[in-house]
Amino acid sequence: MNFVRVKAITKKEFLQIIRDYRSLGMAVMIPVLLLILFGFGLSLDVDHVKMSVWDQDKTYITRQLIRDFNDSKYFDITAHFENYKDIEKAIDDRSIMMALVIPKDFSKYISSSTDAPLQLIVDGSDSNTATIAMGYVQSVIAGYNAKKLKIELVKRGILNTGPPFDIRPRIWFNEDLKSKNYIIPGLIAVIMMVIAALLTSLTVAREWERGTMEQLISTPISSGELILGKLIPYFCIGMFDVFVAVLMGQFVFAVPLRGSVFLLFFLGSFFLIGALCMGMLISIVAKNQFIACQMAFLTTFMPSFILSGFSFTISNMSKPVQAITYLVPARYFVTILKGIYLKGVGISVLIFEVIFLVLFSSVMVILANKKFKKKVV
Repeated sequence: MNFVRVKAITKKEFLQIIRDYRSLGMAVMIPVLLLILFGFGLSLDVDHVKMSVWDQDKTYITRQLIRDFNDSKYFDITAHFENYKDIEKAIDDRSIMMALVIPKDFSKYISSSTDAPLQLIVDGSDSNTATIAMGYVQSVIAGYNAKKLKIELVKRGILNTGPPFDIRPRIWFNEDLKSKNYIIPGLIAVIMMVIAALLTSLTVAREWERGTMEQLISTPISSGELILGKLIPYFCIGMFDVFVAVLMGQFVFAVPLRGSVFLLFFLGSFFLIGALCMGMLISIVAKNQFIACQMAFLTTFMPSFILSGFSFTISNMSKPVQAITYLVPARYFVTILKGIYLKGVGISVLIFEVIFLVLFSSVMVILANKKFKKKVV
């Protein structure tokens, strides 16, 4: 390995990047734009559900029940209707997501200590949101029932009205249950994979298209020196993108970083090397910038976004798809980032993911080096 030749290739690639201001702008601005779009636009939190009420009883008891829903942060009662036709129209045009229908004799059922019927009409077109919202409804109803039961027991002279079990949940790692706290760390892995592979997927292909590869082949530079020289500039850009993403996560989105910053960048460098070499391998195979760009997108963005555990929980996938996720390198780095960010764990806990990350980087480096041949085909 002649580092003088590596330095020359690195300098040449840096000059090429500076001259191609569009690629440089893409490398810097796309991570920022993705973080802003996903950080502010993507949320799995379900709150402020728009709800309407049709109160056919109109008594103090029903007003108290409606007040319980209003006091909950999960519901916004935006309308009161008097018939099913208006409810159906409101659900159809999405002005509400659910409607609570209180029957005419509701207060009589409550006063006679018998089961009181309630009707809940829910827009189930978004099944996940509807399921979560119905869980919130059940929680409000359970609280209402508990208050009524306590009042009834006090009337009968039973003062010790506490429940037999006092459950006090303690949430670890994401106390506020905010989805951005695990979306942002996972997004860093997706951004690194996509940007790194897209940038390097154009390097060798560009040399072939411009006819400068023949000149490089005629020099005494080896395949390893050429690949290393081309990777160094993009490695610097990739690490800068990681730095920007970490800063934005900390100061823009207020995502807690409980673990070691050094460990984050250290393991991130392994992942970045693997992603860069993967893009380089695509570029060597394709020899065409358009084809290389398409291949890089299909082999990085789609698997990283869907199969890494970033947007969908892997345990909820079918068994064959779960097996495929083991071949997606972003899966391991997403787990590492969430562990460092939210749990503050170290290598001892993440050893399985670290081994696969190092293995991925090593395989990509070897394949890229073996695939590149110093000859005109």
